[in-house]
Amino acid sequence: MKISLGPLLYCWPKEKVIEFYRAVADSQIPLVYLGETICSRRRELKFTDYMDLAHMLKASGKEVVISTLALLEAPSEYTELKKQVDNGEFTIEANDMGAVQAAKELGLPFICGPTVNNYNLASLKKLHSWGMQRFVMPVELSKHWLDKVISIETPAFEIEVFGHGFMPLALSARCFTARHKGLAKDNCQTICISNPKGLLAQTQESEPLLRLNGIQTQSAACIDLSSEKDDMENIGVDYFRVSPSSMSSVELADKLFDGEQAPQVKQEKSGSELSCNGYWHQQAGFSTV
Repeated sequence: MKISLGPLLYCWPKEKVIEFYRAVADSQIPLVYLGETICSRRRELKFTDYMDLAHMLKASGKEVVISTLALLEAPSEYTELKKQVDNGEFTIEANDMGAVQAAKELGLPFICGPTVNNYNLASLKKLHSWGMQRFVMPVELSKHWLDKVISIETPAFEIEVFGHGFMPLALSARCFTARHKGLAKDNCQTICISNPKGLLAQTQESEPLLRLNGIQTQSAACIDLSSEKDDMENIGVDYFRVSPSSMSSVELADKLFDGEQAPQVKQEKSGSELSCNGYWHQQAGFSTV
């Protein structure tokens, strides 16, 4: 089983993004996803910037995949999507059925990201017939589900599991970060750049609940399935995904590549442990089994 680095889900300054991917180029990570998947208003990097980074990573020996938006809201976003799909060199990660359709129309291979609702073998086989080469299992599904699906029929596509990072749970047409700051979405001033790991939301009892990342809702806890890697490999998982949230994510992915487990995650404010693996074990997502 190989290690992959998912797309950067947060809004960082352009210089920090370039610094991050230069570190990725020097790492052992074999597969890198690259692109804006959350909001088209995040304009720190343009399509040409991502292509420059993709060529840099390819030159360092990485397999590069261009990730697309997970929620299309305007015709201009679909125009940009078609440019990504028809880039002429790199496979795309389709995070929306619009991207699947665009790739299918051009007869191009694609990877299904975790935000595409793949819940049964029939859907996966249909997507494979359209050009899907790999699918990233939705985070709310379990080891039991995956084992059952694979046992029915040996898949003709690769399987990737979201193994470490803050889980993407939902997307909305509204921007939670802008609203929290008292700004309109259409005039948000790209305020999410001030929260490089999202905005932690707590319960009335001051317990971590969710992480707000623009229009995306994430888990407050970091999923950590590093201790499950052997089981994944036995089932037939091809890639273990690390979703980056800081510069240290590159070092973490390298450690996992070397067979080590991820260090326990610490919650920024209280210092208490905050990791989870519940969904993998058919439990509540925020629980730890």
